[in-house]
Amino acid sequence: MKKKLVLKIGTSTLTAGTKLISRGKIEDIGRQILELSDDFDIVLVSSGAIATARQYIKVSGWDSLVGSKQAMAAIGQPLLMRIYHEIFSDFGIRTAQCLMTYRDFENETSRENTLNTINELIKHGFIPIINENDTTAVEEIILGDNDKLSALVATLIQADLLVLASDIDGLFDKNPHLHEDAKLITEITNIDEAKSLVEERDSGLGTGGMNSKLEAAIICQKEGIETWIINGGNKNFLTDALMGKSQCTKFLN
Repeated sequence: MKKKLVLKIGTSTLTAGTKLISRGKIEDIGRQILELSDDFDIVLVSSGAIATARQYIKVSGWDSLVGSKQAMAAIGQPLLMRIYHEIFSDFGIRTAQCLMTYRDFENETSRENTLNTINELIKHGFIPIINENDTTAVEEIILGDNDKLSALVATLIQADLLVLASDIDGLFDKNPHLHEDAKLITEITNIDEAKSLVEERDSGLGTGGMNSKLEAAIICQKEGIETWIINGGNKNFLTDALMGKSQCTKFLN
C-alpha cells in the first residue's frame, strides 16, 4: 500500500531565488513525483499565484494592500495551473486544482466532501494541486504561505508525511543568514522549545517564515504525522531527503 505524502511548495522555491516562476524548478518537482509514484500518493500544496501574476501583468498600478493581492492571485492562479499542467504533462502526470479555505476544514460536510474529492483524484491517478482560495480568504496571503493549509490537508487525508519545501535546509540553532556558525538541527521532538531558536528574516517573496512552519509541524504532530523542512532550492530535494542523501529538519512524534 502506498504512503501518503503532502508536499508544500513555497513561493521562494517556485521562483528559485528570483522574482519569476522557474519552469526548471517545476520540471524538477515533476521528475521527482514521477520517480516516487510507485511508493507514494502525493498531494501538492502550491503557493505562487501572486508571483505568477507579476510575470504577466504590469504591477506598477497595483499596491501592496490585501485587496490588490487577492485580485493578483485571481489572475495568477489559472496561469500557475497552466504552467503546472504543461510541464507535468511532459512526464505523463495529470493534475487537478483544488482551491480551499480554512472554513472547509471547520465544517464537517465540507471536510467530508473535500476528502472524498482528494481521494477520488488520487484513485484515478491525478495529482491534486491545492492552494488557498485567495478570492475569499486572506490568511495565507498575509501570513503563512500555505504552511498551515498544508498541515490541515495532511491531517485531513491522514498523510504519513508532510514535507515543507523552503529556501533553507531546516531549523538552525540560530539564523544562518545572520550567523556563520549556525548549525542545522536534524531532529526535533519538542517544538515549543524549538520556537525560541527562531530569528525571522523577510525574504521579500513568500510570507511563510519559520514560525509558520513550526505551527504546521505542531498541527501534524498532534495527529502523529511527521513534518520535514527541506531546501527546495536543491535539485532532487525531495527524493534525496527521502533517501537520506541530504540533511533536513525532521519533527518527530
